[in-house]
Amino acid sequence: MEDITVKQLKNVVVLFSGDSGDGMQLAGNIFSAVCAILGDDICTYPDYPAEIRAPQGTLGGVSGFKIHAGRDVMTPGDHCNVLVAMNPAALKRMKKCLAPNSVIVIDVDTFNAAELQKAEFTTDDPFEELGIKNEVIAAPLSTMCLNSLAKMTDMPNKNKLKCRNIMALGLVCWMFERPLEHAVKMIKEKFASKPDIAEANIRVLQDGYNYGHNVHASIAVRYKIEPKIPQKGTYTEINGNKALAFGLIAAAEKSHLELFLGSYPITPATDILHELAKHKSLGIKTVQCEDEISGCCMAIGASYAGDLAVTSTSGPGICLKSEAMNLAIMAELPLVIIDVQRGGPSTGLPTKTEQTDLLQALFGRNGESPMPVVSATTPANCFDTAYMACKIAIEHMTPVIVLSDAFVANGSSIWHIPSLQDYPDITPHDVSADMASKWAPYIRDPQTLTRYRAIPGTEDFCHVIGGLEKDDETGKISYDPQNHETMVEKRNQKVALIAKDLPLLTVKGTPDADTLIIGWGGTYGHLLEAVTLLTEKGEKIALAHFQWINPLPSNTEEILRSYKKIIVAELNSGQFAAYLRMKFQNLPYMYQINCVQGQPFEEDILTEQITQIIKEK
Repeated sequence: MEDITVKQLKNVVVLFSGDSGDGMQLAGNIFSAVCAILGDDICTYPDYPAEIRAPQGTLGGVSGFKIHAGRDVMTPGDHCNVLVAMNPAALKRMKKCLAPNSVIVIDVDTFNAAELQKAEFTTDDPFEELGIKNEVIAAPLSTMCLNSLAKMTDMPNKNKLKCRNIMALGLVCWMFERPLEHAVKMIKEKFASKPDIAEANIRVLQDGYNYGHNVHASIAVRYKIEPKIPQKGTYTEINGNKALAFGLIAAAEKSHLELFLGSYPITPATDILHELAKHKSLGIKTVQCEDEISGCCMAIGASYAGDLAVTSTSGPGICLKSEAMNLAIMAELPLVIIDVQRGGPSTGLPTKTEQTDLLQALFGRNGESPMPVVSATTPANCFDTAYMACKIAIEHMTPVIVLSDAFVANGSSIWHIPSLQDYPDITPHDVSADMASKWAPYIRDPQTLTRYRAIPGTEDFCHVIGGLEKDDETGKISYDPQNHETMVEKRNQKVALIAKDLPLLTVKGTPDADTLIIGWGGTYGHLLEAVTLLTEKGEKIALAHFQWINPLPSNTEEILRSYKKIIVAELNSGQFAAYLRMKFQNLPYMYQINCVQGQPFEEDILTEQITQIIKEK
């Protein structure tokens, strides 16, 4: 043991990679959960192919799971300290993620001539061919799995080899001094209905750990993460989709309404439906509909009947739902529409992340159809985002779009579980008994222009609403030109007035900065880290990150006009920058940093681009 260098680091990044059938997501999830249980901040990024199963061993079939653990973690990290490559294709695909002096763990049993050919290597030495000079731990993981499980004679060898991911996990746990009891518990829970599979995985986990201990003389480096003193409270690891589901549940509880989700499965939003379907005991109703249109229409019907109604989808589903969403706008019914953005257009990159649905969310409907739009910034923030979207929808009688993305939805972070008592009340904007004799469907609260909801079946409040324009006073169908213009204006004003209920835009960074970085949604961690790094280098720079897109916070224009340079960074071709130019004329000079690669920002490239713009005169 005395020959090993133990590096104590503030943060570490581990990347598990292999075939999409090698269980990299499971190994990564367990390791990230173990780090979280031990008190580390975490940020994860699952990156997997869209194909159900690409040809085994090929570059197109590589699946990865990156974990950034330590203190003050904001992103998954660009470069890894440890790369686990289960086959040559994974090594070739993930070579770009290697940090200087990082360690590579390979299953040497897979680095044979056939596998090298599948990965398009032209020589028998992939490390020399790729110019890799890092330390390599060439562990015979396949052979070790077969030996470890030799006594389990009822299990076929092909099933034993499926445990290679957990064997690698055991070795990585040894490298990072992570105790195994938490991983063992997770494996037991994961395979509770298959005790023989659980036993096999626990055995290879322990043997992988012991392998590291026994051959430590050939391993030059181990890592130790600096301990963190967390804020008191209860914590859990959570991904964005689960946090969205929990936020919806909390809003239903706080508003005393039953929650209804009408949805059609689509990557990367499906897990919201899966999670809510587990909680029927809470009175939650979920329907997996035959298509996107019916999912939205059923939710509108549930809203009209008095439920907290939600529909979830991704960008292609928003296209299909747009007509039904317009019905909710015209009928002025509360509805939460969740769009977990992915790469497009068309089927595009269904497992990759982008921010390319913004203009569709704002304007992708016929007619004058204003709708509040809110974006989630981190996996943990998805809880608050869903809760506030429900509050706005219910109290202002309007559909609301929640924009998440694949990075936020599938990635995980630490969540400090809040007390629901600390969240504001949600009060449905319903009719009262004394309104019976003077009520009509489009009578409005003069302060917010919100109409009052009468749930069907309420005595003395029989009424009709629908997709045709209604008279401003009586609620009857109207084709009067002036009335139509009046109703269009009131629907616009109603959404604009929501800004009074929103928090003001805040700015982080140097107080006397000349340059303002602007972002929105899931780029928050990357932009904050870039601003933090540049501030530490002496640059005067600040960050304004938007969560509310429509309406914008009421102090937005004031903040934008107080800087000499504005840099808008987003994972699209400039949609938010175009929106800001449309909303505010003659802004300070606005630069753009755009990336449309299906991947989050790379911190090094982002920081370099910002630095170049700062230096421009």
